[in-house]
Amino acid sequence: MTTTPHETYYRSEDAQQILNLAIARQAEAGELTRTQLFEIAAELNIAPADILAAEQEWLAHQGEQAERQAFDRVRQGRFRSQAVKHLIFAGFFLALYLLFGGQFWLFPVFVGGVSLALSAWKTYFLSEDDYNQAFQQWRQRQRLKQTVTSFVNRCLGV
Repeated sequence: MTTTPHETYYRSEDAQQILNLAIARQAEAGELTRTQLFEIAAELNIAPADILAAEQEWLAHQGEQAERQAFDRVRQGRFRSQAVKHLIFAGFFLALYLLFGGQFWLFPVFVGGVSLALSAWKTYFLSEDDYNQAFQQWRQRQRLKQTVTSFVNRCLGV
């Protein structure tokens, strides 16, 4: 921030932070309408085309976030399913161990546990690059499914 006898100047980043805080305070009183958003932009000399482009970018980002949340739910659901299966098999082999004795019956429980641990790692601890790659593959499969479904529905007249 610099000052002259008649005017105070803010760096662009500082002005943006101040405006973000002011808009956040305004939003605390209630939600902003799209019209109010455009009015604020006009008062800030932001061109309508720029606010429209920013709105489209924001909507695309929101859509991707929703897709990522769906992807995470699918991955976590798959892991939970695998964990339940492991617990069932582990219980079965543990019962065999208790009934018949012998170390052989615990080996499948150990192998299943290692497999489950690796699955947990793949579900919850992927690197960002691996996660993004898995997400993009899942997204492509989802879009392919949607395309095929809409094509079949059009062909069947549904």
